[in-house]
Amino acid sequence: MARTIGAGRGFALLLVLTGAGGLTASWAITIDKFKLLQNPNFTPGCSLNPVVSCGSVMKSAQASVFGFPNPMLGLVAYGIVICVGVSLLAGAEFPRWYWLSFNAGCLFGIGFVSWLQFQSLYRIGALCLWCVLAWVATILVFWYVIAFNVRNSFLPAPGPLRAFLGESASVLPLLHIGIIGMLVLTRWWDFWTS
Repeated sequence: MARTIGAGRGFALLLVLTGAGGLTASWAITIDKFKLLQNPNFTPGCSLNPVVSCGSVMKSAQASVFGFPNPMLGLVAYGIVICVGVSLLAGAEFPRWYWLSFNAGCLFGIGFVSWLQFQSLYRIGALCLWCVLAWVATILVFWYVIAFNVRNSFLPAPGPLRAFLGESASVLPLLHIGIIGMLVLTRWWDFWTS
């Protein structure tokens, strides 16, 4: 029989909380997108200035990459993250294929979010605060799922990396978020400092 494994309460809660954050962001963006479709003059509440402008992001072509508003994808994806977290809190254990499938979904998520970050910063030229919340949620889920799978030998990794991810799993997501923060800061440095 294939080995199954559950997870500790901390990891499960992280999935529930980040999933809830991403789901909340996706829900808010979806509602505002529908309002914008009904009334092109609608200004979302998170449009605060020329840089923090959710409306500019929502009106862009990048906001509907697959032919429907991107946050609708988030409604499903973050719902799955919450379900996995709640299942783990209830004592569920999953086989390797399940963890690797979850990891593949997280890999797609981080790839898509990275593309959206680039588009937001360097093509659209505006930030959406709800999107930023979804970015942070995705980054946290991705790195902690990677760390979980490496620690449990579901993903191959050398011993030192496995030990590092066991002891310092928070370093990589915090570094990733810090880099994105620096990119945002430097992209609009003149705006932030004026």
